Amino acid sequence: MIDKKVKEVMIPLSDYATVSEDETLAIAIKELRDSKKDTKYTRKHRAVLAFDKDNNITGKLSFRCIFKAMEPKYRQFEHPENIGSIGLSRFGFNEDFLSALVENFSLWDETLEELVKKASKVKIKDVMYSPQNSEYVDQDSPVAEAVHQFILGCHQSLLVTKDTEVVGIIRLADLFDQVCDILE
Repeated sequence: MIDKKVKEVMIPLSDYATVSEDETLAIAIKELRDSKKDTKYTRKHRAVLAFDKDNNITGKLSFRCIFKAMEPKYRQFEHPENIGSIGLSRFGFNEDFLSALVENFSLWDETLEELVKKASKVKIKDVMYSPQNSEYVDQDSPVAEAVHQFILGCHQSLLVTKDTEVVGIIRLADLFDQVCDILE
């Protein structure tokens, strides 16, 4: 993979699900659902990229972000530096403790329909994930560099840049598909 460049493996921004950060979660969910109908790629999109008024990519809205938006009380568990986004179970908390959190904080104490209706009105910019510097890779970088970022950063996707502009996305799953193709 040393000779292959990121731009050869990435999905161009024009082929990826995007939505304005000022739209509602309902619009983003519809965009993500509609993107699943596209048969151009082997794997379906698992996130929507959000853009600002200047059309700059400012965030990602993943399945995880959508579910967190349906239960706003999860914000109580987040560390100011986003350590909470790692997940409490990684710190050794057992299933009983995590279940007690759900009960004690009344998480998911409404029907799914009620939670979805409330969350559908939330603005994307209020619940999206803003990528860190380690989640960007230049389009002319070797794929091996992207793999390095995936492994050390525990990322599922990286935003691909040309100069400072986001031009695409590279997903770990697509790189795995290349590994499978080589084995065949």
